[in-house]
Amino acid sequence: MEQLDYNLLFRWFVGLSMNDPVWDPTVFTKNRDRLLTGEIHTRFFQRVLEQAKALELLSGEHFTVDGTLVEAWASHKSFKPKEGGKEEPPPDDPGNPTVDFTGQKRSNQTHASSTDPDARLYRKSFGTESKLCFSGHLLMDNRHGLAVDARLTEANPQAEWEAALEMASRIPNKRRVTLGGDKAYDTRDFVETLRFIEITPHIAGKNASYSSIDGRTTRHPGYALSQRKRKRVEEIFGWLKTVGLMRKTRHRGFARVGWMFTFATAVYNLVRIRNLAAETG
Repeated sequence: MEQLDYNLLFRWFVGLSMNDPVWDPTVFTKNRDRLLTGEIHTRFFQRVLEQAKALELLSGEHFTVDGTLVEAWASHKSFKPKEGGKEEPPPDDPGNPTVDFTGQKRSNQTHASSTDPDARLYRKSFGTESKLCFSGHLLMDNRHGLAVDARLTEANPQAEWEAALEMASRIPNKRRVTLGGDKAYDTRDFVETLRFIEITPHIAGKNASYSSIDGRTTRHPGYALSQRKRKRVEEIFGWLKTVGLMRKTRHRGFARVGWMFTFATAVYNLVRIRNLAAETG
């Protein structure tokens, strides 16, 4: 809003002349709420997919699923005991208190963030630091690496499997469908559920001795091809976290963070469609 007072580029973008009065900031606040309640992000995402379908950029048969962590707009200092927990001593500096976590047991069952209560303390792998975050999930079409589904969930150990199954169940199963994924999805329940809904699991096997993926799947040449194609999903995550500004969200709560995650994914698809059209044109 401040830029509109003196930046002609901003005025040109929104259609204001040099002498037009600038809107009240509450107008944008109300419009943002309308966008959230109107599910505009999902409609926009679907319209972008319709463009990809019209250009025949989607296979509709071979997919990849993966998840990543989206760091919440909340610090460790905001992760405080829930109501009924042990009271903390008064801060030495109310604006920026000194916090010492040494010796404390902090978990999502006993603590919550006062900045963003929807965020959860989680780490995706051993040896990495725990962060207050959300879990973002993508379903990618393998033909040209376009995302065909995107969603945000609570960060927990089951989030990737549950979101993957939910997205996979929405695939129109008119032809033989395959679903690729990394070793995190190599669990018996996940693989058996995919087969139950008639989707061939092209999941990377953990170890031959206890992997749920056997020769029924790995002997086909399509499995090796899926293992190469599935790595493209990391390109989407890389774009979202750098260009799309989703490495650390600037919003709070499931609704707004999920809204931005879906919108950013749709924008990635637009950029990808433009590049593909330029290559073929």
